[in-house]
Amino acid sequence: MKLRRFLVVLAAWAVLGTAYADITGRVIGVLDGDTIDVLVDHKPVRVRLGQVDAPESRAEFGTRAKQALSKAVFAKVVHVKTSGTDRYGRTIGTVMVDGQDINRLMVAQGMAWVYRQYLTDRSLLDVEAKARQGRVGLWADPNPVAPLEWRAQRRGG
Repeated sequence: MKLRRFLVVLAAWAVLGTAYADITGRVIGVLDGDTIDVLVDHKPVRVRLGQVDAPESRAEFGTRAKQALSKAVFAKVVHVKTSGTDRYGRTIGTVMVDGQDINRLMVAQGMAWVYRQYLTDRSLLDVEAKARQGRVGLWADPNPVAPLEWRAQRRGG
């Protein structure tokens, strides 16, 4: 009985240990301002930038957010500090390029909001406030529509 319990605990530890394993690979695609495809061991892994929410592709600043993320990561080797998966099966994490936090960069450039619902690093709020105060990126618009609101409007609710 103890052996079986030990094996169950060991199996659970192995699964959980790999579920949040950091990944490193080359960016082979940028889907929008907060989602990329990273080639890891010859397989694409879809990565959603954690704690940030960029405008949707068809929303105001959506194209510019995608362009900014592409400039920062496309064809580069990235290291992703993973924090889990979302309901779509995407890996969620902080994307790093040469030691630079790309999630933070997107907020600083005014290309993404801090996603308060999933926020764990409260210092991102200061980065967003500075971008807002400087009217950088999407903050140049006097009334930018947050992606969460934009999606709700599109759904009719």
